[in-house]
Amino acid sequence: MLIIGITGGTGCGKTTVVNQIVNELSAEDVTVISQDSYYKDLSHLTFEQRTQINFDHPNSIDFDLLKEHLLALKAGKTIDTPTYSFVEHNRTKETVLVKPTNVVIVEGILIFSHPDIRDLFNIKIFVHADSDERLIRRIKRDITERGRDVEEVLNRYQNTLKPMHMQFIEPMKEFADIIIPNNRYNTVAIDIIKTIVHNRVYQK
Repeated sequence: MLIIGITGGTGCGKTTVVNQIVNELSAEDVTVISQDSYYKDLSHLTFEQRTQINFDHPNSIDFDLLKEHLLALKAGKTIDTPTYSFVEHNRTKETVLVKPTNVVIVEGILIFSHPDIRDLFNIKIFVHADSDERLIRRIKRDITERGRDVEEVLNRYQNTLKPMHMQFIEPMKEFADIIIPNNRYNTVAIDIIKTIVHNRVYQK
């Protein structure tokens, strides 16, 4: 099993890179796991209390469960991944059955911040994008997909997201095997990754 970790700041274009890799593989060969599914269960808090949580800090992620699930997949076992509601700021009661595949892609802004998780990745990819561009993408996404308003997004960006990025995400470039500048002219890094993945999966 090849486990690929893809990280970078919010709105950097991780999903685009994930899709470019997934498109190289057959559906039965690849699984994508999102860090966002592993936000801790906050059912013991009120909605108002949950809105005050710093979700851009590593403490908001259930890394123990993520590690347990990745090890289970490596051992050939199926897992039940949590699902998360950004509208309710909490996990839902539903889970998603995930079977082991030849390639597992884990994506999320904080996945390199935890040494145990980081050590499980065979390939570590950091996607870089300009901070202004990332903010614009974040505003558009949170308004259209997560029920936020502009003021809420900007306040969260200024008070938590930006400082957390500088503390926990930007320094993680140090651990990356490949850093991808996310712009439409960059194809070399993606081609290298595609070649590595293809060779590991299909050239046995």
